[in-house]
Amino acid sequence: MEQQSAIIMWFRRDLRLSDHPALSAAAATGRPVIPLFICDDLTDKLGAAPKWRLGLGIEAFQSALGKAGSRLILRKGIALQVLQDVVAETGASAVYWSRAYDLDAISRDTQLKSALKDQGVEAKSFPGPLLFEPWNVATKTGQPFRVFTPMWRAVQGRAVPQPLAAPTRLTPPVHWPESEDLSSWRLGAVMNRGAQVVKPFVQPGETAALVVLQGFLNRLPDYSRNRDLLASEGTSTLSEYLSLGEISPRRIWHAVQNAALNGVSGSDAYLRQLVWREFAYHLMFHWPHITYQNWKPEWDQFPWQTRTDQPEVLAWTRARTGIPVVDAGLREMYVTGRMHNRARMIVASYLTKHLMTHWKIGMRWFEDCLIDWDIAANAMGWQWVAGSGPDASPFFRVFNPVTQQEKFDPDGEYVRRWIAEGQANPPDTALAYFEAIPRAWGLAPDDGYPQSVVELADGRRRALAAYEHYKNQ
Repeated sequence: MEQQSAIIMWFRRDLRLSDHPALSAAAATGRPVIPLFICDDLTDKLGAAPKWRLGLGIEAFQSALGKAGSRLILRKGIALQVLQDVVAETGASAVYWSRAYDLDAISRDTQLKSALKDQGVEAKSFPGPLLFEPWNVATKTGQPFRVFTPMWRAVQGRAVPQPLAAPTRLTPPVHWPESEDLSSWRLGAVMNRGAQVVKPFVQPGETAALVVLQGFLNRLPDYSRNRDLLASEGTSTLSEYLSLGEISPRRIWHAVQNAALNGVSGSDAYLRQLVWREFAYHLMFHWPHITYQNWKPEWDQFPWQTRTDQPEVLAWTRARTGIPVVDAGLREMYVTGRMHNRARMIVASYLTKHLMTHWKIGMRWFEDCLIDWDIAANAMGWQWVAGSGPDASPFFRVFNPVTQQEKFDPDGEYVRRWIAEGQANPPDTALAYFEAIPRAWGLAPDDGYPQSVVELADGRRRALAAYEHYKNQ
């Protein structure tokens, strides 16, 4: 009976069919496979944009499974209770899933694995969205890496498993369990009218991810030169697909390596960035507090202001700081759900240094607004800029937004694309910001562009003075 009993394949942030170790293992048994997605409390806690994007990803994955002769069962509730219910309804004897590496997910998975095993159900986890498991990468003394460059050197020549093909067949159960309707979950409710503004910029699903990957491979030779140019499509634009597991980092790694073997230049520069993402996950696994408090405890008493209702912070969140490149980055995020990586560094430096505001405020705003939100990358990125994280940019390194714009948007194309005020005929992208934001903000494209909320030189001096005083204390 156990040979024929079903395996529940519990999908989380791994919405793909190919290079999916857990799914491939389930399919290889020849037993019936019941794909399941659970909307539990960790899903409910997602910010507005990532939760909405998750709904689109689930919808696309439902379609992909349907074309493969299977289906995705949707249930809402406490994960353990849902799994126990589906086991009871179907007679399934095993639950497979891909590992997660953040503290809340690890705690949940550890508890339910123990409970399921106590009930005689096989509970098995498989490698998650990484190139290497965090416990398999260490210094010569056996410690996890705290600095990126030595980690990059350590893994640069290490073998990465080849990506797995999608299963050719998923055996269906004799009787499918009941499924809830995705629309009843209202995953996009908090997005309100912003959803219709962002939607044209989103192509969810594994098929779309592979198309984007191929497009990036065509641009790979120019990656090093263009990746920091704000108006150029110089980055991979794969972050939202990685964030939901619609593509695996192993597939990207090998696609870029194969391009290099065929004479395409630029591979090392990009693979380094892929390992930078890996570094964030390894740090989060070994030091879970990186996602909610200063990684370096000596920063706990630094005098950042922590109120979100301060005029300067409201100006930042509403993209009305009076600093064009800062506002452009924040508006790009509101309209597309994404932000250029260089812009992320600029707006984060401005908030934490010129405005002397705690990085947690910025991190939470990104968590609410980014469709490519990633718990590890978001936390490490903010702490890197703020100076409180591992291998961080020192606090005294204060990005000057004006010189950053001169260097990375010399023609002003990026700023014009996203800021309508002052333009006689602003582009649709700039006007879309006013369609996406809450009406309560009372903003319109014919408003005058604001004065700077803080003079850049004054903000820099204030930040450096605070740092010097704190360091001396």
